[in-house]
Amino acid sequence: MTLEDSSKFGVITAIKGSLIEVKGLEDNIKLHDLIKITKYNILSEVIQIYSNYIVAQCYDNTHKLKLNDKVINLQRPLSMELGPGLMANVFDGIQRPLDTIFQHFKEGQLERGIEFSPLSQTKKWHFIPLRKPGEDVSSGDIIGTVQETQIINHKIMIPPGIFGKLSFIVEEGDYSIIDEIYCVKENDEEKSYSLMQKWAITKRRPFSERIKPYEPLLTGTRIIDLLFPIAKGGTLAIPGGFGTGKTVILQTIAKFCNADIIVYIGCGEPGNEIANLLKQFKETYDAKNRRPLLERTIIIANTSNMPVSARDASLFSGVTIAEYYRDMGYDVAVLADSTSRWAESLREISGLLEEMPAEQGYPAYLPTRLSSFYERAGVIKTLGQDHSGKGNIGSITIIGSISPPAGDFNEPVTTATIRVVQALLALDNTLSYQKQYPAINWLKSYSNYPDYISEWWINTDIYWSEIDIDWLECRRQVDEILSKENDLKFIIQLIGKKNLPDDQKLDLFMAKLIQNSLLIQNAFVEIDNFTEYKKLIGLIKIILLFFKEGKILLKKGFKFNEIKEEEVLNSIMRLTHSVPNEDFNQIEQFKNRMLSDLIKLVFVK
Repeated sequence: MTLEDSSKFGVITAIKGSLIEVKGLEDNIKLHDLIKITKYNILSEVIQIYSNYIVAQCYDNTHKLKLNDKVINLQRPLSMELGPGLMANVFDGIQRPLDTIFQHFKEGQLERGIEFSPLSQTKKWHFIPLRKPGEDVSSGDIIGTVQETQIINHKIMIPPGIFGKLSFIVEEGDYSIIDEIYCVKENDEEKSYSLMQKWAITKRRPFSERIKPYEPLLTGTRIIDLLFPIAKGGTLAIPGGFGTGKTVILQTIAKFCNADIIVYIGCGEPGNEIANLLKQFKETYDAKNRRPLLERTIIIANTSNMPVSARDASLFSGVTIAEYYRDMGYDVAVLADSTSRWAESLREISGLLEEMPAEQGYPAYLPTRLSSFYERAGVIKTLGQDHSGKGNIGSITIIGSISPPAGDFNEPVTTATIRVVQALLALDNTLSYQKQYPAINWLKSYSNYPDYISEWWINTDIYWSEIDIDWLECRRQVDEILSKENDLKFIIQLIGKKNLPDDQKLDLFMAKLIQNSLLIQNAFVEIDNFTEYKKLIGLIKIILLFFKEGKILLKKGFKFNEIKEEEVLNSIMRLTHSVPNEDFNQIEQFKNRMLSDLIKLVFVK
């Protein structure tokens, strides 16, 4: 063995749970580099370097490891293989292909030290070149395409940091991800590239320019799209106690949001939830393309029985894959369920390192690690151009659920997340006990995006001469009605509901109507589980039009009980789950009938 070879090897000198101490590599290794325990084929990541030893976290269990077991330096960080074959696939936190593994090991368990290529190296993909030899190319330029699924057209890009002249590119045909596809010549040095590229998960992919969010991420959930909207390229946290519906909300967003691609990260959740997610995504069809939802989804599955170190890596593995598709010009939604389980892995590793704990045992760097994840969201202008010289704009929206113990929003993970995200959906135990789903507390939740996306809503608004207000004004009026209801609770406790003046009775009644017709939504009823934006605007305006006309009638001397037509109100509540999204005419017809009934009321009196 040469001196150079010996510098790649070390030996284990201590074992502490999922951590190992290694001597012999400290002079020739970098932070975040991978090492491998040769006897058991266990991958580990270097997290601390000292003068005479290093500390690494193992991505498999350390059962039966012994002192002086040999370790080899792989001289590379944990990286994702990025190329055709990612879509409709399921990986663990270090990109082991779980579907492929299951085909070889029917027991359903992930054996220690198992190694499979993340992407198939034998499958052929039909490559269509878009550039010609002799053209100048640079980082991010699109030189060809591969139809990855029927929904997603995979764009083959020049890797970051590469500039030069395209000296060779293959003809249209079928190739594997390891075949030579093109060559770039730079400063008399020629290098070949395949359909695949690799990127370290701890390093953000570069981009040309960050752009202010301008378009909403439509979810089809009325309370979100109306009161607490998310922008494409934004960040959202969903904290809630056990049974408040976090997973259902995340899965509903994944199914119906208008992102091009979904990266779903199951971080420490029970295995049955991930299995249920896979089943639903295979059976659910994309509304636009009528293809299985899984064809535009990538799943990172680190269930609660998998090693905590792999759970730690899973968030950044998912967002690295998302950045790759963002650079193609796609809108990507990253959904992490849940960041609390991820934070627990940080706490466990920090405890093994014997670091000084912060609040509730979490490490002091928890807020920093959380912000390093959420800050990778955004709308960006990509580095490269397509074959026509046009630049691309892509986005990553990051949505993370939080599982605070006993629903306590003052615990460290929730408070640290609230500081870095721009929107919050606070799930309420009381609402969930009352079976009001989604159990989003409209008094504790917020969004900082309405001003950013208001122009988009104005351009898609519907015009009714009877109530000429835009989406922002609809939001404001609904928020004001709900706030009045909260204020009236204290007055009702003193004087009773019957003794309220008629205008306050109307406010109270309208708040209940909004809650029962707009804010409550059934995720398991086909017509009600997704509300298209045009139908949403129509429903809001009908309710606010009734409120407007009701106030006018009160001023004319009508009593509240005369205005409250039960049949009209029941019909309003039925609109949500009886009128399909595409049948907007029914909503307009109902609006005309409602106004006609209110006019008749005046003439009868």
